[in-house]
Amino acid sequence: MFMIDAHQDLAYNVRNFGRNYFRAAAETRQIERQTRSNAPVHNGNTLLGWPDFQEARTAVIFATLFAAPARHRAGDWEIIFYRDYGTAHRLYMDQVDVYHRWVDDHPDKFRLIRKKSDLDQTIKPWLNASKGDEATDNPVGLVILMEGAEGVRQVEELETWWERGVRIIGPAWAGTRYCGGTREPGPLTRDGHALLETMADFGFTLDLSHMDEQAALEALDVYPGPIIATHANALSLLRSSESNRHLSDRIIQGILERDGVIGVVPFNTFLKVGWKLGDPRSAVTLTNLVAHIDHICQIAGDASHAGIGSDFDGGFGVESTPAGIDTITDLHNLAPLLKERGYSESDIQGIMGANWQRLLQHALPE
Repeated sequence: MFMIDAHQDLAYNVRNFGRNYFRAAAETRQIERQTRSNAPVHNGNTLLGWPDFQEARTAVIFATLFAAPARHRAGDWEIIFYRDYGTAHRLYMDQVDVYHRWVDDHPDKFRLIRKKSDLDQTIKPWLNASKGDEATDNPVGLVILMEGAEGVRQVEELETWWERGVRIIGPAWAGTRYCGGTREPGPLTRDGHALLETMADFGFTLDLSHMDEQAALEALDVYPGPIIATHANALSLLRSSESNRHLSDRIIQGILERDGVIGVVPFNTFLKVGWKLGDPRSAVTLTNLVAHIDHICQIAGDASHAGIGSDFDGGFGVESTPAGIDTITDLHNLAPLLKERGYSESDIQGIMGANWQRLLQHALPE
């Protein structure tokens, strides 16, 4: 059973902490302890690495471009931040360069997915391996996702981003000049409407993650292209949450009506309101994550629209994940829990990866 993970902040970690994702997570943890790296202190212990991708059968990753606005800079240790759009553009382009170097220098380990044929060539060996061969040694596909669109100084630059391989754009992280976002509510702006209009011309997929509900509802009305949420959980299961980070049932229904997919996040703070780093991990389990998957599936009436968007290494580490998770490989422990709830093998394969595969086959260019 192969996996597609719709959100990993790989290049940010490379640039901000010097992490090497060609190593196994266990090796990175050991090295970071020995060198007294500040990465585990500020971003948690890693859950990711190429050997772990192989063990987890992670065929495709939505690999992000991310930089924090200066007003939300977490501390002096965070060097990937911007005060102006020119800096954001430079930082995002530098992260594109990270992925291109991986692909160019290590084609046996990573492959850039720009079009349908790239996806098919990437998935095929994983499908063959999943027929019983436990050992895998296959290139991992990278779909580049821009998280927060401040790196786009003018909408005319979208052509350059498209040519460089970006295929998914989420206009918000916090609020941006394009729309309201996490902790900073608000609608689509005039610039936001122009961004979406030009994105549609090229065929970008729109990621509603982090968009404020008002902006997301407007986007659902006006954006004609594919719409997804790469990493977001259900607000209705987090009833006492005051955050606008989670998806209301209105937004979930809107994504489903557009045949989109929603990636759930195994981050304890997004699974149990009030949980904070230092609290017992045992207070949250994969059963909590399954509840969010099931909620999406119940609204949809099928299991074709839920997926995984781990957000691993995206501001949290293994310490902030449900009990029983040590690396990305352990997300496969969702399978027996889903089976207990009555999900079929094909349903589970869809949730683990095939739903995202279907979405990409529709959204990517020929």
